[in-house]
Amino acid sequence: MTEEIQIKLPDGSTKEIQAGSTAEDLAGSISEGLKRNAVSVEINGSIKDLSTKLHNNDTVRILTSKDPETLEILRHSTAHVMAQAVQRLFPDAKIAIGPTIENGFYYDFDIPDHSLSSDDLPKIEEEMNRIIQEKQTFERREIKNVQEVLTDFREKGEVYKIELLMEYAQQNPTLYMCKKDGQEIWNDFCRGPHVPHSGFIKAFKLLSTAGAYWRGDENNKMLQRIYATAFWTKEDLKNYLHMLEEAEKRDHRKLSNRLDLFSINDKVGPGLVLWHPNMALIREEIENYWRQEHRKRGYLIVNTPHIAKKQLWDISGHTEFYDDNMYYLNVEEDKDYVLKPMNCPFHMLIYNSKRHSYRDLPIRMAELGTVYRKERSGTLHGLSRVRGFTQDDAHIFCTSDQFVQEIHNIIEFVDDTLKLFDMTYEVELSTRPDDFVGELENWNHAEAGLKDALDQKNIEYELNEGDGAFYGPKIDFKIKDAIGRTWQAATIQLDFNLPIRFNLKYTDKDGSLQTPVILHRVIFGSLERFTGALIEHYAGAFPAWLSPIQAMIVPISDKHLDFADSVHRKMKEQGIRVELDDRSESMNYKIREAQNMKIPYMLVIGDKEIEANSIALRARAKGHVGMVNVDEFICSLVKEIETKGKQGLSTEISA
Repeated sequence: MTEEIQIKLPDGSTKEIQAGSTAEDLAGSISEGLKRNAVSVEINGSIKDLSTKLHNNDTVRILTSKDPETLEILRHSTAHVMAQAVQRLFPDAKIAIGPTIENGFYYDFDIPDHSLSSDDLPKIEEEMNRIIQEKQTFERREIKNVQEVLTDFREKGEVYKIELLMEYAQQNPTLYMCKKDGQEIWNDFCRGPHVPHSGFIKAFKLLSTAGAYWRGDENNKMLQRIYATAFWTKEDLKNYLHMLEEAEKRDHRKLSNRLDLFSINDKVGPGLVLWHPNMALIREEIENYWRQEHRKRGYLIVNTPHIAKKQLWDISGHTEFYDDNMYYLNVEEDKDYVLKPMNCPFHMLIYNSKRHSYRDLPIRMAELGTVYRKERSGTLHGLSRVRGFTQDDAHIFCTSDQFVQEIHNIIEFVDDTLKLFDMTYEVELSTRPDDFVGELENWNHAEAGLKDALDQKNIEYELNEGDGAFYGPKIDFKIKDAIGRTWQAATIQLDFNLPIRFNLKYTDKDGSLQTPVILHRVIFGSLERFTGALIEHYAGAFPAWLSPIQAMIVPISDKHLDFADSVHRKMKEQGIRVELDDRSESMNYKIREAQNMKIPYMLVIGDKEIEANSIALRARAKGHVGMVNVDEFICSLVKEIETKGKQGLSTEISA
């Protein structure tokens, strides 16, 4: 008799199958439909290929395209098909790495005597479709004889595969072979898993080409990269490509040129932003909101220097853990100074400048502090990744009994702020890593406190086990913009490290000296990245309270200028950012220009409007609204600006 083994299924039931059966066999024993649609399998919590053999008492879940885990598998398999297609078209091409990334994947190639361009992508896609139609199987093979495989790679000139295999030789490396009619026709050094065969790939698109240094090191050879994506359905792919088109229109770098917002000049240096008047005004409004809200919520606003002696960064640990990202300056002979990468150590010194009692706590200290970090030039991107940026930094010094309530307060602050900008968000909780510092008891208390704060607020969150910083667990808020993309923004970070390094103390009720808990916290993250996200979120069409120009007055002809000028003066007196377009151009031309500048309101003035002491109102979002009394319009717009859109003209129009 054939020996049978018992398998545990997700619903708690068990199933007996023959020993030596694979996950694919199990799927077939459940139903032919499941076998046909099965993509991969989860065995005892690990995702594997369907060809994986099962063992007695394994807990098994068969995965199909409906399971979110399989999308990454599909993309990784599509990457292999793409690499094979490239080597079919360019036989001298050598492959490097081809990982999945958010929303897709890429592969790096070394192709002698040919530079990939967008013209090559349709040809590669056509070749990929041929491979897909061949229904090539993906077969996993453990590399037991590393030297044998290295010899094969050397014969093919696959220098990058050789380097990777030598690096991972002691970690049970695996090779994935693409087979057609049982014959191996292509392979790559890979950990898998993969879809059963290439026919599972239904919807993919090659997006762009780029240069990329091998292993991201500027000292290594420049390779050629193809970015691509894949989805389970053509509808999902279509929606994603539409989102990319919309993202292209909203690109904050392009909108900046059109709306005159910011620039980055080679004479200054990459990653260092010049804020033009329009965006400086937007920043001013955001900062005004920031200061007002912080003072209302009990924060003390401070300012600290841009540089400090290396000694300070030795104490904080930055020279040990962050040295590669810091800029060093020689200010005095034989004394190194550092251009600050963070504001934290300065706030520790301010706290330590006088004695504190438990009655003083919590102390909430905040700063709009500009910091500088040595980012690689290849990673810089508009406002999203820069070398100099302003953090809306805060540090809360509190007792261990107070930090949960403080986290509650911060979550409310974040929620109120993002609602103001019409943004939703996702939350991640990152817990203790292997290389943590501090007492395990404190970590457990801190993690429980963070979870408790999120649970009490009924906030759903993703748990990232072991992904916290070495000095404390953290909560990250990722904001969602108008087209569904996420941007890193607010963070709450507990810290057990700096209080010890700076010997921070407070006097407790019993007279003993105790170490405070520190909460690091940002709301926007950095003004540069947040403003870049706002530009794309609003597609440059800022709400009236943020808009550099809130209204444009458009007289139809010169005879209407006197009345237009009186309206202009009235609005200026009320603090409205208004401009008068008195050029000798047609009304339609002036309106079109105001629309291109994304100005919220256009006030057209002609004979009828003067007679009725009114303006013909056009709203950016609605077009022609109608005739509105001048004083009523001004009153309503002032209310809209003061309430940041919660009351006033925009709500009346939308109603």
